Amino acid sequence: MMKKFKDLVTANGVFSDGDWVESKDQNPNGDVRLIQLADIGVGTFIDKSNRFMTSEKAEELKCTYLEEGDILIARMPDPIGRACIFPELNTKCVTVVDICIVRPASDEIDSRWLMHLINSERFNNQILKFVTGTTRQRISRGNLAKLDVEVPPLEKQKRIAAILDKADNVRRKRQQAIDLADDFLRSVFLDMFGDPATNPKGFPLGILSDFYIDHKNGTKCGPFGSALKKHEYVENGVPVWNMDNISLNGKFTDSPRLWITESKYVDLEAYSVEDGDVIISRAGTVGKMGVVRSKSEHSIISTNLIRVRFGEKLRPEYFVNLMNYCKGRVGRLKTGPDGAFTHMNTGILDKLEFPYPPIELQNRFIEIKEKVISSLEKSERNEIDNLFNSLSQKAFAGEL
Repeated sequence: MMKKFKDLVTANGVFSDGDWVESKDQNPNGDVRLIQLADIGVGTFIDKSNRFMTSEKAEELKCTYLEEGDILIARMPDPIGRACIFPELNTKCVTVVDICIVRPASDEIDSRWLMHLINSERFNNQILKFVTGTTRQRISRGNLAKLDVEVPPLEKQKRIAAILDKADNVRRKRQQAIDLADDFLRSVFLDMFGDPATNPKGFPLGILSDFYIDHKNGTKCGPFGSALKKHEYVENGVPVWNMDNISLNGKFTDSPRLWITESKYVDLEAYSVEDGDVIISRAGTVGKMGVVRSKSEHSIISTNLIRVRFGEKLRPEYFVNLMNYCKGRVGRLKTGPDGAFTHMNTGILDKLEFPYPPIELQNRFIEIKEKVISSLEKSERNEIDNLFNSLSQKAFAGEL
């Protein structure tokens, strides 16, 4: 049965945005926790934030208290529309306005099935069509309400959720091994290069603009919204990279979700991306970055990205690892409570000062990292990811 998303929630349920809680409303000694965007992962509650307010203030603002089993949807990147189940935290909790609360309160809807549906590529493609904003992209609750959902019988929902839960558990265990490897590589990086804030190795200092391929092509911000409108996206063609193509640990994902025609690419060729370019988010999770290694012949950056292109003196992989492993310790860049950089633009990048190690040492670290990652990211992990994605696609296409 086809329904609109809003119709999945009964009159006794909840389908609302979180609450508008300003800094002045918060209190570190409060008894009500404020759940934030950083807590919302794809299918998992990250439990990262540490903001509070008093019960009195929550009552004054008429906040909606969260309940165990609520579905929380992040209306902002990264990625936009990601969802998780709210767990039991043994404390009163409310959430911020950029998170949507979904409590179906229906005996026809299984919450874990609905969470997997929201995180599916099929549903996410619908979300992307309704994203608004240029510097701060988001999906409104009103637009979420309009999205179409094919609702199978409850027993089938539960069966789909159980299958995807098991597949996702296998995938997460594999990810844990990769996270441990990343911790190891962080230690190797600091041992080889030292803390950039103190520069114990005595490397010469340089500014980032000295390492650009040239003054004109070193950095480029993505096109203004007026240059690339929603209706100009197509089902296939030249990829448009966005914030979802970069992970928090600096990995680029060669899986585009947005495309333009070849003729539109010609119009926007100034925003093109070459293999080895670094792309950096300047909205959402500011400063998230990765090195583009793609099988696509042509591609461009989206509005909220910065493209950086280096010459032969600086390896892009070294720069990305420096920025990820030493956040807030390079130049004057600062990070906020969510771990993201507080501000990022081409002017800041141009003047970024950091210790410059010999290219041979950069290459040596990259070789070590490639060996460690390749030992983990062989066909087994790709097969696990492909299996989960295939199961998810089949489940929500009614083929499972």
